[in-house]
Amino acid sequence: MNTPAAYFEDQYAGATDPWHLADRWYDRRKYGLTIAALPHPRYERAFEPGCSVGVLTTLLAARCDRLLSTDRIASAVATTARRTHGTDHVTVRQMTVPDEWPDERFDLVVLSELLYYFDDSTRARLLRQATESLTPGGHLVTAHWNHPVAEHACAGRDIAAQVDALPDLKRLARYDDPDFTLTVHEHGREGGPVLSPARAEGLA
Repeated sequence: MNTPAAYFEDQYAGATDPWHLADRWYDRRKYGLTIAALPHPRYERAFEPGCSVGVLTTLLAARCDRLLSTDRIASAVATTARRTHGTDHVTVRQMTVPDEWPDERFDLVVLSELLYYFDDSTRARLLRQATESLTPGGHLVTAHWNHPVAEHACAGRDIAAQVDALPDLKRLARYDDPDFTLTVHEHGREGGPVLSPARAEGLA
């Protein structure tokens, strides 16, 4: 069973930033590691579903020519829009994935603290959509909490294993600590190896 919309609506009804994403060192560190793990210095077109209040959005915006960030909750979308005001290359939109998905291709899709809210079949569908929307050589980044939470169907390490099993993706990087698991996967290039940052610059 997927976490119902009412759970998120209740969370945002009581606070602008119900998980204190802008304040906690845990989240600032995790976002810093997420951005540092991006293999390319810049991306042409990126998608961040489940953007919440837009803290990671602002960091991604500095690395993307165009960024689409979405959330299912209107107040979260409004907060992200305020946070990114004046950043013309960022589009913030209310959208419920996976039932709604942009008809575009991306060279970066970031799924941060999102996938454990879905049951196995819905999570698999969302990951399939994310993979199919990637351009060849594009990157899928996932980062998820590892501790048990009543509303979470699984933990970050479970999600990492599910992404590893996807046939069109090759894992480029993985970071594990007791709190969260971060992975970077590349959409397979036909007949080519995973293009690490060193290979991209001709160093390896």
